[in-house]
Amino acid sequence: MSVIQQIAATRRHVLFSVNPRAGARFRGELVDQLHDELAKFDLTTEAFTDIQLLRTRAAELLETEQLRAVVAAGGDGTIALLANHTPPGAPLAILPLGTENLLAKYLELSSDAAVLAQIISDGYTQQFDMGEANGQLFSLMAGCGFDAEVVRRLHSDRRGNIHHWSYIKPILDSIRNYEYPELRVRYAPAEQAGDELTEELSARWAFVVNIPRYAGGLNLAPGAEGDDGLLDVCTFREGSLWNGLVYLGGVLLGQHESMQDYSHIRTRRLVITAEPEAPFQLDGDPGGMLPLDICIRPKRLTVLVSHYRAVTQQPQAVESPAAK
Repeated sequence: MSVIQQIAATRRHVLFSVNPRAGARFRGELVDQLHDELAKFDLTTEAFTDIQLLRTRAAELLETEQLRAVVAAGGDGTIALLANHTPPGAPLAILPLGTENLLAKYLELSSDAAVLAQIISDGYTQQFDMGEANGQLFSLMAGCGFDAEVVRRLHSDRRGNIHHWSYIKPILDSIRNYEYPELRVRYAPAEQAGDELTEELSARWAFVVNIPRYAGGLNLAPGAEGDDGLLDVCTFREGSLWNGLVYLGGVLLGQHESMQDYSHIRTRRLVITAEPEAPFQLDGDPGGMLPLDICIRPKRLTVLVSHYRAVTQQPQAVESPAAK
């Protein structure tokens, strides 16, 4: 388990990155409330809608040991965007406002502005690994195949905010049109020294899991850990709607690991290709078309966590003198 640390009390600057397209629940009032709550702790806040300006400012404040947090107001895509545009070690505070924020659920964080302000003031942080896919960081997972096709169709037709009901049409369209191309997964086994791709398997569905959370509460890799320096790769062999329903039932019942069609490997690096082409998605956002070269970036993500998480996971961290 990664060490929980506490940010020094001298770090007083909090930066906001707000995604105005983030889900039906997005409300500017929540961001305003968080500004007001942080003012009660005498913390300095700055808001940005331009990610490049935020990147520059975050780097400056981190370098001069003034940065307390960068607030990610949005969904999992907003968190990934910030991770890709802030320097390693910049603490992210999550204000979940998107259609789905699975990382916030994993960390048991809410959209209560007063609660998040207290978390930022307390300053407890925990580091997690991130995956890197074709140069882009992701926190949760990469999906190749049918689910990625649904995401691709959803975003190609996107008009404004996304709701859970927005997925119905792209799911139906994918059911009618997706052809389940064969996916070739080449990987370096976890126990192997080095990252040479010495092993291979084929499948029609592939999920690369870092933190074990997926939409709808599905848990594809129950044993995955977000801070173990490894990626969990879960695949299903056959491609059809019927097979997909069977696999889904297995996951819902927690029985998929015993299925003959299911494979689970752990690795630090893998490459996925397809013939013919197939899409991939990263943390629920479209990534493009395969091939995909993925590796692990240990401890790349630093997030603020609750006092409760700090107490239950590492009681000694709570009394750290650094933030007193």
